[in-house]
Amino acid sequence: SYKNHRFPPQIIARAVWLYFRFPLSLRMVEEMLLERGIVVSYETIRRWCRKFGTAYAKQLHRKKPSRKDIWHLDEVVISIGGRKHWLWRAVDQDGYVLDEIVQ
Repeated sequence: SYKNHRFPPQIIARAVWLYFRFPLSLRMVEEMLLERGIVVSYETIRRWCRKFGTAYAKQLHRKKPSRKDIWHLDEVVISIGGRKHWLWRAVDQDGYVLDEIVQ
């Protein structure tokens, strides 16, 4: 349960997903979240992975990447507070969202 956690479930889920889906260290996950304005320590991410990781790891199907893998990148211009921003989203051929960023 995500109850009594400081961060919203979406952020916890993203951190755990990044750690188990890709060959990243806890500090790399911390840095990726920081690039998106989310300040969280690698120790907190480690605790989240210990608590929620088993369920996420079971859901992921690990497959060996091949040359036939396809990634789609979408760019959309959005307005936030009257200013233009670009939303980038990378999705693999199976529909997994690899990353999202607003610039």
